[in-house]
Amino acid sequence: MKRGIVPGTFDPVTSGHLDIIERAAAIFDDLVVAVAHSPEKGGGPLFAVEERVALLEQAVSHLDNVSVLPFDTLLVDFAEKVGASVIVKGLRAVTDFEREFQMAALNWRLDADVETMFIMAVPEYMFLSSSAVKEIAKHGGAVRGLVPEHVASALERALNTAS
Repeated sequence: MKRGIVPGTFDPVTSGHLDIIERAAAIFDDLVVAVAHSPEKGGGPLFAVEERVALLEQAVSHLDNVSVLPFDTLLVDFAEKVGASVIVKGLRAVTDFEREFQMAALNWRLDADVETMFIMAVPEYMFLSSSAVKEIAKHGGAVRGLVPEHVASALERALNTAS
């Protein structure tokens, strides 16, 4: 059985993330969506890791071969812990490729038994990022369609509470 892992901060999970997860789930027998704690990223995440895991679990509930787990270690160590042999990363643009290529090389250096696989974003989501979604939501813009409905509601609640 081939197990893959799709890592990310997922703050929040977007429709682009879900597209990559669904496409990876069709390739692997078993897929782990690994939610990074990432407290240092961009001043800290909007949602706590437990909230991000819960939002993702709801978003992928239709995928029987997908599980969602938090992690706070080196990615290759987490991959080994859960028995994943392939890291799946989504790519939107050349800037993503440069960063992800460097990370793939470092991960290979740390553990050559863990491969990295890239899946290109579909054109509909090439522009989409969690930070853009948060910025749009923060200023009252419509994020429906950019994120699952339950995530749009969670964003609205989180941003209204933060104001």
